[in-house]
Amino acid sequence: MGKLRHITITVQDPEKAADFYIQAFGMERVGQTDWANANGVYLSDGVVNLALLHYKNEESAGSRGAGFVGLHHLGFWVDDVQQSRKAIEAAGGTYWMGDVSKTGGFYEVKYHDPNGVVVDITQDGWRGAVKEVLPKV
Repeated sequence: MGKLRHITITVQDPEKAADFYIQAFGMERVGQTDWANANGVYLSDGVVNLALLHYKNEESAGSRGAGFVGLHHLGFWVDDVQQSRKAIEAAGGTYWMGDVSKTGGFYEVKYHDPNGVVVDITQDGWRGAVKEVLPKV
């Protein structure tokens, strides 16, 4: 089974959005990105990674387009990608993009759920996220 550990919100200004989440909720900046498909900031609350991304092209943004602002996708940290892929497809999910990296780098495999919502899976997790959360004693 998977653990929800990654949420991506597409925004027009990742730095401005990051400032809001840091100031309003005390999130911590754990990284940033700027590459051909998107630029953005990664935040964490210590358990979940929040990516604030501005997509640079339509292909990377998906069906909502590069101008869309709002929830883009959810990410699940899974134990076994191949088993999870079978479960997603059996539940009605359809493959979109991505695969396990042959180079050993970070990867995500993206699917659409039956309603078109993008979900991605990885065995590697996300910076600032933790897979297992221990209950407070």
